[in-house]
Amino acid sequence: MRELEPDLVPELAVQDIVASLTFWVDLLGFSVKYDRPEEGFAYLMLGTAHIMLDQIGQTRTWETAPLQKPLGQGINFEITVPEIDPILGRLARVQWPLFIQPEEKWYRVADHEVGVKQFLVQDPDGYLVRLSQSLEQFA
Repeated sequence: MRELEPDLVPELAVQDIVASLTFWVDLLGFSVKYDRPEEGFAYLMLGTAHIMLDQIGQTRTWETAPLQKPLGQGINFEITVPEIDPILGRLARVQWPLFIQPEEKWYRVADHEVGVKQFLVQDPDGYLVRLSQSLEQFA
């Protein structure tokens, strides 16, 4: 059976593909589905979360305004993972700062609430990443 491809895959313009891969792969736990190192490009996956990284200036950069840190202002990428603790451990080992410390949040969805254990961290370019782990659901 063929693997379903997502209908939306963000492509992040990054300043240093090596630093970005270290963050996304080594610290967050993504794997490289495929890459083109000569172009500074990598397609990453973690479960059903897919994201592309493209080094600025290597090939074509979709630049609508000057690219200044932090990149991606006004957006955060929520990624659901089975457990956030292993990721927190890897980030702590390299003393990577967290943007928002781990918290438990409950959100109303229609007529019930769903809970998540989550934290936010910025990648090397300033993109905001929210890692969340599902908790119980209440009616």
